Amino acid sequence: MSKKSDIFYFAKELEWTEMFEGVSRKILGHDEQIMMVKVKFDKGTIVSPHTHKHTQTSYCAKGKFEFTVGEKKQIIDYGDGVYIPPNEPHGVVCLEEGVIIDVFTPAREDFLEG
Repeated sequence: MSKKSDIFYFAKELEWTEMFEGVSRKILGHDEQIMMVKVKFDKGTIVSPHTHKHTQTSYCAKGKFEFTVGEKKQIIDYGDGVYIPPNEPHGVVCLEEGVIIDVFTPAREDFLEG
């Protein structure tokens, strides 16, 4: 992984990278310790429960989502946030077309590889 990204990112100039059907991302900055990602969801998209070593915080910039983190389930919408500890099972259902801003620490190397 490169040690750090450019200083400024302009979302309107970046192409969306499809993660899987219904979900696309734009990386908005990173170094080895932190990464910010804009993630776009189509209504009805389901992200199955999964885990990763990264601490994650998520900010709802648009739409409505049902998050499950561990045994807790909650609906969030514009302006709400979610904290996900490392290795905690979590998933999401997009209830209304939306955008989440995810921050990971350390950076998600797998996002930079492909």
